[in-house]
Amino acid sequence: MSSSAVADFGLIGLAVMGQNLILNINDHGFKVCAYNRTVSKVDDFLANEAKGTEVVGAHSVEEFVAKLKRPRKIMLLVKAGSAVDAFIDTLLPHLQEGDIVIDGGNSHYPDTQRRYEALTKKNILFVGCGVSGGEEGARYGPSLMPGGNPAAWPHLKPIFQAIAARAPDGAPCCDWVGEGGAGHFVKMVHNGIEYGDMQLISEVYHIFRDGVGFSDDEQSEIFAQWNKGVLDSFLIEISTDILRFKDVDGAPLLEKIRDAAGQKGTGKWTAISALDYGMPVTLIGEAVFARCLSSIKDERVRASKILSGPTTSRYTGDKAQLVKDFEQAMYASKIISYAQGFMLMREVSHQFNWNLNYGSIALMWRGGCIIRSAFLGDIKNAFDSNKSLECLLFDPFFQKATATAQSGWRNAISAATLIGIPIPALSTALSFYDGYRTARLPANMIQAQRDYFGAHTYELEDKPGNFVHTNWTGRGGNVHASNYDV
Repeated sequence: MSSSAVADFGLIGLAVMGQNLILNINDHGFKVCAYNRTVSKVDDFLANEAKGTEVVGAHSVEEFVAKLKRPRKIMLLVKAGSAVDAFIDTLLPHLQEGDIVIDGGNSHYPDTQRRYEALTKKNILFVGCGVSGGEEGARYGPSLMPGGNPAAWPHLKPIFQAIAARAPDGAPCCDWVGEGGAGHFVKMVHNGIEYGDMQLISEVYHIFRDGVGFSDDEQSEIFAQWNKGVLDSFLIEISTDILRFKDVDGAPLLEKIRDAAGQKGTGKWTAISALDYGMPVTLIGEAVFARCLSSIKDERVRASKILSGPTTSRYTGDKAQLVKDFEQAMYASKIISYAQGFMLMREVSHQFNWNLNYGSIALMWRGGCIIRSAFLGDIKNAFDSNKSLECLLFDPFFQKATATAQSGWRNAISAATLIGIPIPALSTALSFYDGYRTARLPANMIQAQRDYFGAHTYELEDKPGNFVHTNWTGRGGNVHASNYDV
C-alpha cells in the first residue's frame, strides 16, 4: 500500500448531499478523501464546512485514487446519467482489481444493471446505492439501499451501517439489498411510494379545505392527532407543520403556493416499470398522473369556468365522523400502495434473480427516509413471519386492518365523489382492493372481444392453458393470430 494512501473512503461530488455525507462519515471515525470536478470546491469545502475535521482533499483523479486505501471505496454523488459514466471512465485507468465504485445518485436501475455487468468483466466491484433522507439525512443518518456486487458488501458494511439512520429499535436503516441494479430499483420503488403517500395527503387536504371548509389551522390539528396513531409518519408530521405555517402577513403560506406540482422522474419510472412487468401498481400511477394534471394549470382554469359539477359542493354530514372516515381511508390506501410496491419488487426480483429481502427493505425505510413511518414496522413483521409472503394483503395483520378500515374508506370516497372533489389515489386503492378480492373479474368479456376482432384466442375455465379461437360471425374463418399480442 502506498504511503500516501491515508483515506478509508473517497467521495466525488461536493454538492450539499456530498458534503454532508462526507461529514457524517468523518463523524463516525472514517477518514474521507473529497474530490470535485471543479477543484476549487475542494479547497472551499476544506476551508469551511470540513475545517477542523480529518477530511482530506485531492486536486486530480490521480491524487484522489492514490490517497485511498485498498480496496478503494469510491462513491459518486453526481447527476444521474452521462456524468456517472464519464466519471467511471475517468477512474478506470487508475483502479485495480477488487476496487469498489459506488453510485449514490438517483440513477435509473437499468443503467445500474448495465454498469454492474460492464465493471464485473473488469473485476471492479460496482454498487448502486439508493440514498434517502435529503440533506439532513445525509448529514445525520440517511436510509441506505446498497445493491450490486456482493463481494463489496463486507468492505462497505462497517461504514454504511455506522452512518445510517437508526430505526426505533436501534437497528441501522441499511442492509444489503441484492445483486445488479437491485439497490437503485428499491430506491425507485421507495420514491414511487413517496409519490403515492404525498398524493393521498393532498387529496385529504383538498376535501377538508374545499369540501368541508376546515381552515389550515384546523387541518393541522387533525393531522397532528393522526400522527399519534396508525398514520404516524414523516410526511404527516411535515404536513402538520406546513398547514400551520404563516407568511409574513399572517396568512397561511400554503394557500399562496401555485398548485402545479413538479417531478424528477422516479415516480414515472416506477409506473413505467409496473407496466413493463405487468404489475397493477395503480396508486403510484395515479399519483404521477395527478401531478401531470396539476401541471396544466391554465387549461384547468378555463375548464373550471365551463364544466359543471354536482349541485352540492359542500359536505353537509357529520364532520367529526368524516375525519374518522378519512383517517381509515388514508390508512387502508397506504396499505394498498405498499402492497402494490412490494408486488412489483417481488416480480422484478424474480426476473433478475435478486432474492430481495423484503423485511430488511421495510427496516431500511423505518428511519432516515421520506416515507419513514411506524407502519413499516408492521410490514417488516409480516415478512419476518412469512418469508415467502405473496402479498401484504395475505398477512393476518393487514387483512384485519383493511377489513376494519373498509367502512370508513367507502364512506370517505362516497362523500368526496358526491361533492365533486377528485380523489384519484384514494379511489384507485379501493378499486384495486375490490378487484384483488374478486375471484371472477370481467376479463372474460375482454378476451372474447379480442378474439372477435383480432382472433387472439382465449382459454376456457375448465381447460386453462389451452387457447382456442371462435369464428364469432361465421365469416371470420378459423385461423387465429399467433405472431403478435394486443
